[in-house]
Amino acid sequence: MIPPLRSERWTTSHRIIRTIYPPVDLFDDIAPPSDWELLAAAEARTNPRVLDAIGNLGLVPARRRVSGPTASLVMGAFTHASPDRPCRFSDGSYGVWYCGDRFEVVLAETAHHFERFMRATNEPPGNADYRELVCAVHGEVAEAAEPSLLNPDDWAQGQAFGRAVRGAGGDGVVYPSVRYPAGKALALFWPDCIALPVNQARQFRYGWDGQRMHRYLVHGGRAWTRFQ
Repeated sequence: MIPPLRSERWTTSHRIIRTIYPPVDLFDDIAPPSDWELLAAAEARTNPRVLDAIGNLGLVPARRRVSGPTASLVMGAFTHASPDRPCRFSDGSYGVWYCGDRFEVVLAETAHHFERFMRATNEPPGNADYRELVCAVHGEVAEAAEPSLLNPDDWAQGQAFGRAVRGAGGDGVVYPSVRYPAGKALALFWPDCIALPVNQARQFRYGWDGQRMHRYLVHGGRAWTRFQ
């Protein structure tokens, strides 16, 4: 059983992604979303790598796709899903747009995943660049309040919950941020829940000392900010 869906609308949401996240010009084009598979196939004849850049369009039905300025930033989150990259509310078989109601939420959440990756790959001290996306979001969502859905490290219950909400026609899940409980996070399952254009805001550099993320820098600034 999932709780009743409720309307959630944020005039401002924050998301942080790696700067290497691939832009795909196709999504910014004016062509109808229902024609994208044909356009991608035609483009791939001269550039075989285009399909890798676009991702799996079949994960998003045409009626829920978005196009226009900055649509590439949105669509990429849903067409590049992979079982190799599961998350709290997806086993990787479908994409999710995670965002927070304030900057501190997404900083804490992305810092955790940055540290997790760097430890897993035994990375030496170094830096990684990220960028902040700011936009309005909305959807009919379920609230995840049960502690089992918010386990810091075990996503099994959350993934089952997310799959059930998505299967029942829900747009996503709202929940207290696991890494910054004073704020809220939102996991959205469909591109048309994100309002265009998405504002590309600040650029960040995360610092890794070999054990943890110990600082971050806002590009354009002179001083690093200590993290935790």
